[in-house]
Amino acid sequence: MTNSPAGEEKGKEWDEGAPVPRTWTHLQMATMKALKTRNALVRECMAELLGTFVLLLFGCSAAAQVKTSRETKGQYLSVNMAFSVGVMSAMYLTKGISGAHLNPAVTLSFCALGQVSWDRLVPYCLSQLLGAYIASGLVYLVYYDAIMNFSGGVLTVYGPNETASIFATYPSEFLSLGSSFLDQVVGTSMLMLCILGLGEQRNTPAPSDLIPAIVAVIVLGISMSMSGNCGAAINPARDLGPRLFTLTAGWGPEVFTCYNYWFWVPLVAPCIGALIGTLLYQILISLHLPDPAEPERDSSYVELQEAGLKIKAFFHFAA
Repeated sequence: MTNSPAGEEKGKEWDEGAPVPRTWTHLQMATMKALKTRNALVRECMAELLGTFVLLLFGCSAAAQVKTSRETKGQYLSVNMAFSVGVMSAMYLTKGISGAHLNPAVTLSFCALGQVSWDRLVPYCLSQLLGAYIASGLVYLVYYDAIMNFSGGVLTVYGPNETASIFATYPSEFLSLGSSFLDQVVGTSMLMLCILGLGEQRNTPAPSDLIPAIVAVIVLGISMSMSGNCGAAINPARDLGPRLFTLTAGWGPEVFTCYNYWFWVPLVAPCIGALIGTLLYQILISLHLPDPAEPERDSSYVELQEAGLKIKAFFHFAA
């Protein structure tokens, strides 16, 4: 059969590599565009949820591994390091969208500083709480067999085979309420005092790309030095999210009533500590940094200028 002129032209176009409609690519682009959230608050809340999820997944997984293996597959330091890696990973993941607070106490401090609008406080905190809850559930599923083998199928808060501390924090038996409260206040104060200066342009700011890694090192330092008393929660969402999960997963109300209803300490104390750390930074550091609009003169220059004025006054008096 002889090709028609139209057929020859069509074949010629194909041979010359003319663009062919890419329906699948267009469909993918349209789908991704439809999934993109236009509401800024929703985007930020999703980022906080995912970031806190990543943080808790690293940390609680390490706690589960160390606890259920009776420290044959890791040690206490492993948990500290895992939480720090979780902080770094979550910050790199979400910093460009929400600022990567990952902590209601941090969000509260930024609201107090005026860097975040107050109407974002509750949505951010709820998102962080939900992310921590979901992460705890996933850790439970991943380590379900190990947890049951370790505990003998009995999920408890007390005793040598307790497993509640895999998820939430609990005080040492010798610790008083006042000491545990102070512990959390000091730990969170140190956190805010150390991180607020990282982006301060008037001081010695850290490179933006390195801030997540530096914050992770700060968290590691706090957890290595201030977690012996009650686990260094320094984050209400990190503690309440997993605690709510254990309440619903079989540990029961004991996770809230144990140690004389101690659960409120890692909720309230970190918020107070974060505000104290922020206040200390403002009063002792921020207020005394040079104003970029009025550069502070070198002290030697000032002394030289004063000496010149004295010489000028002397000759004026002699004349």
